[in-house]
Amino acid sequence: MAAKLPPFSYCQPVSQPLTWPPMASVASAANERLKKMVFEAQGITVFAGKVFGRAFAPPFYWRDLYEQIHFLGLGSVYLCVFTGVFAGQAMALQFSKEMAEFGAKDYMGRIVTLANVRALGPVLTGLMVAARVSSGIAAEIGAMKASNQLDALASFGTDPIKKLAVPRLWALFLMMPILTILTDTIAIIGGWIVSHFIVHVSDSLFWTNVKQRLLFGNLLVGLTKPFVFGVIIAIVGCYKGFSSEGGTRGVGQATREAVVISSISILVAEFMMTKGLFSLLGW
Repeated sequence: MAAKLPPFSYCQPVSQPLTWPPMASVASAANERLKKMVFEAQGITVFAGKVFGRAFAPPFYWRDLYEQIHFLGLGSVYLCVFTGVFAGQAMALQFSKEMAEFGAKDYMGRIVTLANVRALGPVLTGLMVAARVSSGIAAEIGAMKASNQLDALASFGTDPIKKLAVPRLWALFLMMPILTILTDTIAIIGGWIVSHFIVHVSDSLFWTNVKQRLLFGNLLVGLTKPFVFGVIIAIVGCYKGFSSEGGTRGVGQATREAVVISSISILVAEFMMTKGLFSLLGW
């Protein structure tokens, strides 16, 4: 005979009340997180030294470099186009409302060019490429490690870092400036669309202001950052792939961490490089 269930009461709590952890456990968790960040930074630095030490030494895997340029660089073109056009339009639309109050909407081309070339274009390109590429690199190399393919390469006398990390480093180092120029150009065109059809600024005035702001200093600031961003994306993605553990579960965790670390590193590097380049140029 089946046992009878106790009668249900709406007065009974359906879950345990929320209790905050003691401060000691919070401090311990923060300490563990801080130690993990320090060890992670140390591991990335050591791995970067290994990659840089092999970047200029033979053998050179030209076919792998060509494949990575096609996959990492050309495969990100559509992402940069969509990012640039909508970011440029949104920024121009936001600035137009404020500039119209001061009667300065004729300077729309100058503001759009400065914002995109100096900061917005490189940062958006870096973040978009990091989200697409860094995760892919970590997942691909992590899957190879989980299936013992890295050990197989080493057993045949092939250096896995030289074979896998160096071509990706060079591919991103070469392609990031090109992708940034593409994003800047599309963003300025997006700003012109808003300027022409919504703000009703003269086309000749807009493009004259654009040309006046394409100075050496602005181009130096905007085109130096992509080289560093490309190195960050490649190093972080490869490091998380090579250091992944725990099979497929570890690969998924490495993929997430690669995106987070590379994105934060890009933002930190953007601020530090902007400050340094501004000081160098005397701005």
